[in-house]
Amino acid sequence: MTNDAIQEGGTSDHFSIFSSQATKIKYSYNKIREVKSHRIGELFSAYRDILWDDGRHKYNVSSFIGEIDEILLGERFSAFDQSTLDNLIGTLRQRGNSNATINRKMAALSKLLRKAHKMGDIHSLPEFRRQKERAGRIRFLERDEEARLFAAIKSRSEDAYRLSVFLVDTGCRLGEALGLIWNDIQEHRVSFWITKSGRSRTIPMTERVKEVIKLPAAEGRRPKGPFTKLSQAQFRAIWNDSKAEVGLGADDQVVPHILRHTCASRLVQGGIDIRRVQMWLGHQTLSMTMRYAHLATNDLDGCVTVLETPRCSGSDISGASTLSSHPPARREPKSEPAASEAPKPAKRSAKS
Repeated sequence: MTNDAIQEGGTSDHFSIFSSQATKIKYSYNKIREVKSHRIGELFSAYRDILWDDGRHKYNVSSFIGEIDEILLGERFSAFDQSTLDNLIGTLRQRGNSNATINRKMAALSKLLRKAHKMGDIHSLPEFRRQKERAGRIRFLERDEEARLFAAIKSRSEDAYRLSVFLVDTGCRLGEALGLIWNDIQEHRVSFWITKSGRSRTIPMTERVKEVIKLPAAEGRRPKGPFTKLSQAQFRAIWNDSKAEVGLGADDQVVPHILRHTCASRLVQGGIDIRRVQMWLGHQTLSMTMRYAHLATNDLDGCVTVLETPRCSGSDISGASTLSSHPPARREPKSEPAASEAPKPAKRSAKS
């Protein structure tokens, strides 16, 4: 409707038009939520039981988040900007954290912030960039080291010895072994359901593993699983005392997790391909298993054979110089045919 028409109709008609249109507009404020400020520790308390299962990993994450909250001085925020993240990473590096350690702490922080952002607690997220990690040396036990260490463990606890043998022959994590129940062991295979990646896996057992999962005859009720009598703290205490006894106390890499490295190293050195090693260990990505790829030297043995093959007598340097000093004999040009031997003229055809 034009302005002239509105003026002709008067002001009452004008307001009636806009009032009728306004009635079609509805406003809703019930979905608008005020963004408040929070501390990192408060967000962790709100979402830790949702994001992380109980266990050692959750304990480590709690330590990571506590350190981050301490670095940030308990600051409250409604948006976590990039400069705050960069300053946090710089502080961790100044404290001597390696890039690998920083990545693990940032992974926990990123998981927590993404959840808080999804729930509307914060309204912006920084970009998390993975720090470049160096491929560190992987320590594993030699056969004689294993024998000496296991003998010391056995003298202290039969249960700890059985668990040690199980760990080195299956390559499973300590928490996976302690969480086993009898129903997870069927015939010649063992299944791990409580895993770090959340993915179950089943592997065959060695003869030595079949023996150590058998409990000695004893009176009383059978435990829930083959290793449920031990806790992580008890096993680590026995481990530390035993490694000190056999002269490995100063080696900070000789921890229970070294048995997993040892299993992986033996598989690769024995010629098992990386993909099968990944399945055996339950690695979520192949890149995690590739840490052991440098031990697979069997495929390179043929290179040594080629390099050590004796050279042919005419292909070495001395042979080449000998040949170059005696150039090939000059070929004499073919002589023209004699007159008596001149070619006969071609016969004419019958038609000519």
